[in-house]
Amino acid sequence: MNRLEAMALFVRVAELGSFAAAASQLGVARSVVTRQIAALEAHLGSKLMVRSTRRLTLTTAGSTYLEKCRTILALVEEAESGVMEARQEPSGPLRISLPLSFGLRRLVPLLLEFARCWPKIQLSLDFSDRRQHLIESGIALSIRIMAQPEPGDIVRRLGSVRLQVVAAPDYLARHGCPQHPQELKAHTCLGYSQYLNNQPWQFSLDGQLRSLALPLALQANNGDALAEAAAQGMGISQQPDFIIAPYLADGRLVTLLQAFEPPPLGIYALLAGNRFLPHRVRVLIDFLAERLAEPSATPPSPSPQ
Repeated sequence: MNRLEAMALFVRVAELGSFAAAASQLGVARSVVTRQIAALEAHLGSKLMVRSTRRLTLTTAGSTYLEKCRTILALVEEAESGVMEARQEPSGPLRISLPLSFGLRRLVPLLLEFARCWPKIQLSLDFSDRRQHLIESGIALSIRIMAQPEPGDIVRRLGSVRLQVVAAPDYLARHGCPQHPQELKAHTCLGYSQYLNNQPWQFSLDGQLRSLALPLALQANNGDALAEAAAQGMGISQQPDFIIAPYLADGRLVTLLQAFEPPPLGIYALLAGNRFLPHRVRVLIDFLAERLAEPSATPPSPSPQ
């Protein structure tokens, strides 16, 4: 194993925090990884990692070496990719994590178009509403919808999503139409399960974003289920525009409290790190940013009187 390969192996073990995980990703025996790291430490004359039965911890020398290895490997990848990109179209495997409803409704058609444009890129789509550890999962790019990125996130904003309060006309005929968010406390509300989204509903009130905790008669971890329940007259829900658009178009749902609508959520491409991005990843991000930059086309829905 040459010097760069040893550095790459060390970085992978350090980021995954496990010899076994690194061996699994590389398709080799754990003993091979252990032996190579031991050889690297012998070459450097310094202990890089402290191993125990439960965890792997970098030494001070290991932490310093890790950052330098990342810099060197990124420069090598950037130099090689720059030369190769000039004469080659992007290629190789690309695993992406997508939120379930948004992924199926909005992203799958775009990704199929992307696959036709770039046939040498082998897409692998992973649908999950749960945030994943990208490096451990071998995911190059995650698309997430959120109000703000978390501290330390490396992201690119691709577009936005509107949150709207909706109900079926027959529900409103039976229970009345709320004119202010506070009136929702007297209504049957349908919302996301607490373990998935423990944030209360939010509204713009008096020029400020305010949260409103509401009792939920029905909870689910998927917006499509909640929108369908609302369409069947079971209550009021706050849902993103890409889920409720077909319901608004055919009149099964109408929007409420539009004057109090909160600021849009962001659609973000979440990256595993700030190292040099492979050409195929940058091409996909640029493609999605171009397609998602346009405002969501939500059919108009008059507020009921």
